[in-house]
This record gives sequence, structure tokens and C-alpha cells, in this order.
Amino acid sequence: MRYLVTCFLCVYCCFAFSQEKQYTSYFDVNYFKGNIAKHNDDILHLISGHPEGIILSWNKKTYGFKDWEQRYNYPDYGVSFAYQDLKNETLGKNFSAYAHYNFYFFKRHLIFRVGQGLAYTTNPFNKETNFKNVAFGSKFMSSTYIMLNYKKERIFDKFGLQAGFSLLHYSNANFKAPNNGTNSITFNLGVTYNLDDIEPEYQYTVSKEDDQDYSEPIKYNLVFRTGLNESDIIGSGSYPLFVFSGYADKRINRKSALQLGADVFFSTFLKEYVKYRAAAFPEGDISGDEDYKRVGLFAGHELFVNRTSLLTQLGYYVVYPFEFEGRTYVRVGLKRYFGDTWFAALTLKSHGAAAEGVEFGVGVRL
Repeated sequence: MRYLVTCFLCVYCCFAFSQEKQYTSYFDVNYFKGNIAKHNDDILHLISGHPEGIILSWNKKTYGFKDWEQRYNYPDYGVSFAYQDLKNETLGKNFSAYAHYNFYFFKRHLIFRVGQGLAYTTNPFNKETNFKNVAFGSKFMSSTYIMLNYKKERIFDKFGLQAGFSLLHYSNANFKAPNNGTNSITFNLGVTYNLDDIEPEYQYTVSKEDDQDYSEPIKYNLVFRTGLNESDIIGSGSYPLFVFSGYADKRINRKSALQLGADVFFSTFLKEYVKYRAAAFPEGDISGDEDYKRVGLFAGHELFVNRTSLLTQLGYYVVYPFEFEGRTYVRVGLKRYFGDTWFAALTLKSHGAAAEGVEFGVGVRL
């Protein structure tokens, strides 16, 4: 489900705005090279070289014709395509596509990019032919990359230069084990090319004071989430998860809302994992009849960007009958509003750096 939404976002960025003549666009091509971070001792044998690759991006500029563009200092949005050679025969090579945003600082010379997308790896784990690849358990994975660049446009005609650092992350979010993933920390050098000769003027119509004073009454949200995930036991199988959430949120300004609520988790992979632990380790204190359902309380924040928002939540299990990855959990992801009431959500739930699963949700805000 996450992959379908990512593809939709890419198409949306490419075509939905292509007819708006008040916007301009540019391409950039970046070569990168660096190291795979040792975030887990299990992947130490896979770090054997300096991964390198290319990121090709198309970016559409904004000039404040919509209020949200002014609030975020006229960001760019677009699509990226990346190729990465991980310099290890076991890991193979990765190809990925992303939807991304560029945010600007320091007189628009410092650019921060964040992209989310879908990756394909050429050599995933196989218990017979590639059992050493404990990083990638499936051919298709989710991928996130961030980039921090110093950029100077139109140095020579329509050409410019940029340089900085990038981080590329690959993981299938425990859809299929193994799933240790990789994080590549790299240096990148790139060329930009503007497609238009003349750019519109930036608009300044939004009042920062009015945005800060904006508020809404407390709203109540009901959300149903589902997905598939697998425990860390390779070959144990993927099982559905169901999450019912209710929370209140308070909009404190145009950009932000604070949240407080509760989750009820029905993670059926955990039910099977309890049975496995009881059978595999009979000398332990697990009977196999332990309840797999969990209940958590959470506090969160929602950052509004147009009709899309960034969701971050920190939770604590108050009903926790079986020990699994600790009592605290984190949820991060995106919401997309359809009108003022209904929304869809795409989120990742994790315990620290250990992902538990991707959740696809629908909800109502009353």
C-alpha cells in the first residue's frame, strides 16, 4: 500500500502542477560517494567498500501564489530517481524513485531536501543463494533520503552548482525478514539546470502575526490502520496488523497542532511469535498463551503543509502482556486531508531504530 501511495505522489508532482504557468522548474544531477553506517553489528560483514551513485531530480519552484508556499519560504517539490552501487556483491545495486520537497535557508543558498519513495534491489536475501544478505529481505523496499546542499544557480547561463551531504536509507519496514537495512552517509557534488529564462516575483501577502494567532477548537480524531509485517524470525511469515486509534488535537497556529490519545494494537505476527518462543525455548517462562494485544497512550505533533501534514507521535504501552522491543514506541508519517473531515494516513511504527511495520490508515476529524 505504501508503494502505491508513493507512486501516486510521484505522478502527482510531475503532472498535476505542470499546467500552472506561474511556476518554473529545474533539473539537478548529483554524484555521491561515501560509507555505509554501522547501525547494527549484524551488517558488519556487508560493509566492504564506499558506495557511490547518481541522483537525478526534477524540481518545481514555488513563488507564494498559495499561502502555504509563503509560510515555508517558497519550497520546491518534485521527483527524484537514484542509482546506488553498494560496493558489495551480497548487497548488489539499488534503484529508487522518490517524491521530495526542498526547503531553503540563508538567502536560498542552503537547501534541505527530504524524499520518500520506493526502491528495488538487485540481490535480496535468499536462504539458498544469498543467505548473507541480512539487510534486504525483499526486492522492493521503502527508501528515504535527505540532502543538505549549498547551491548557487545560474553561474553560467542556466547552469549552476551545488555540493553537500546526503543520507540514503533502505528498509522494507519489517514487511519481510530479514530487515536490518542500510544507511549510506555520502558527499555529493551536482549540477543544476534551469528550464526557464525568467522567473516570477515572490509574493508577500501572508501575515506572520495572523498565522501565529490562528487557532481552532479541540478536534477529535478516529483512525483505523492496517498493514502486514513479520517478526525477525526468517520464514515465519507476514501477518496482518490492525490498529484502532482515538485522539484529540488542538491547532495552536497555522502550522502546528498538538495531540493526545490512545492506540489499541492487534498485531497478529506477535501472536505467532509468542507461540514460537514457547516452543523454541521451553526452558523459558513463556507458556504460549500470553495475550498479544497491546494498548498505548501517546502524545504527538502535526505539522501542516497545504493539505498534507507530517505526523510524529511518541507512545507508551499501558497494557503490555508480552515483552517485545520495549514499552515505548514512535510513529512517524504523512496525512492527506480530503476536505475538512476525512483523511488518509501512511505511517511507520517503530521501537527506537527497530521498525515494527508500515500502517495504512483512514480517519475522520470531528
